[in-house]
Amino acid sequence: MNICDRKVQVQGRLCRVARLDADDYKFLDDPEPVLTELRESKLRIDIFTFMQKLPETAPKYAYPMEWDNMAVLNVTTFEQWWTKQIGFKARNKAKQAEKKGIVLREVPFDDALIQGIWEIYNECPLRQGRPFSHYGEDIETVRRIESPFLDSSVFIGAFLDGKMVGFVKLVIDETRTQAGLMNIVSMVGQRDKAPTNALIAHSVRACADRGIRYLVYSNFSYGKKERSSLSDFKENNAFQKIDVPRYFVPLTLVGQAALGMGLHQGYVQFVPEPVMERLREFRKSWYTRKFQSEVKLEGTPT
Repeated sequence: MNICDRKVQVQGRLCRVARLDADDYKFLDDPEPVLTELRESKLRIDIFTFMQKLPETAPKYAYPMEWDNMAVLNVTTFEQWWTKQIGFKARNKAKQAEKKGIVLREVPFDDALIQGIWEIYNECPLRQGRPFSHYGEDIETVRRIESPFLDSSVFIGAFLDGKMVGFVKLVIDETRTQAGLMNIVSMVGQRDKAPTNALIAHSVRACADRGIRYLVYSNFSYGKKERSSLSDFKENNAFQKIDVPRYFVPLTLVGQAALGMGLHQGYVQFVPEPVMERLREFRKSWYTRKFQSEVKLEGTPT
């Protein structure tokens, strides 16, 4: 649905929670007009949630609030990041990418970019131990999902011998204060050439050249899981965990009840982290075995 010329997503059945589309990349200066339209909407919305934008980290609204977090890199100049902020291992990885032939450049949103993204998405069905959501998508689906926010996006490609092996989609907020890494994906088969490290470096340069103060790499931690290989990667590249307010505004009695009982974040939040870790390990093992068996079946002569 569209509210105040902004696209709004609605999720949930018992408790219907609405949020701005890509609400950790695009932000509200004044939430009241949106709340007014949601209350008047014929579609039942129980809770509206939104995040406060950087650099303001102290709560500025009186709505019910919980702490969310971002992985944030404070950008001044590329040289400052390269010589003072980044860890030496990550810096060596970025250098290694250049030595192994990885070339970085900003690219337009055109057929060549979409073709390259499609090939990256369809290289491998598993990423980080679970099915990759974009695997199997056709060209036109890839074009559609990559087309939002083109007027405020920067695409960066990583190329090896002229072939795109990784890409970044940076989305800049309305005040040009921060840019978010909406997509950063590289080919698994080229991991030894560290294209992702090179893409981070070029993203920092793109922000520094445009005077954008913050580069945001989604969340630093997710739910109760404080550390992971991804958070280590972010930290090695000088991203820091910054807590920011996320507001949950109840619009109905159902929303008030759900908020009071802590149901607005879903049932997963009630599962202890050690149990979740065991479940994640089981999921990774199961999907890996399933993928390997499918590959063997596909390669079996008939």
